[in-house]
Amino acid sequence: MESYHEDWTDSQRALYDECYRAGADWADDPATPSEDVQQVINLGEADDDTLADAEIDFPPLVDAVTQATGELVATVPASHDDPAFKGFVDGVRDTTADEVFGL
Repeated sequence: MESYHEDWTDSQRALYDECYRAGADWADDPATPSEDVQQVINLGEADDDTLADAEIDFPPLVDAVTQATGELVATVPASHDDPAFKGFVDGVRDTTADEVFGL
């Protein structure tokens, strides 16, 4: 389920939407390793204090942001306030069956 921050601009919401779809498609791909899906779910479950303003270079996430923005990026902020990160992890989580990972 899409979950915007109320203060996001239209462009931030669009970035969230693009990354959400990319995360959902990636998680739904049978070739995606379940360990990678679990890693993204764990990131999505972590609170921002645990993430501590980290930058993530996880290739599927970086690729999603690059495609959504049209700009080459090397890392993405690991923060639930970042529309790209939040969109990608929400898409993965919403696509993954609850019984698969005990969600």
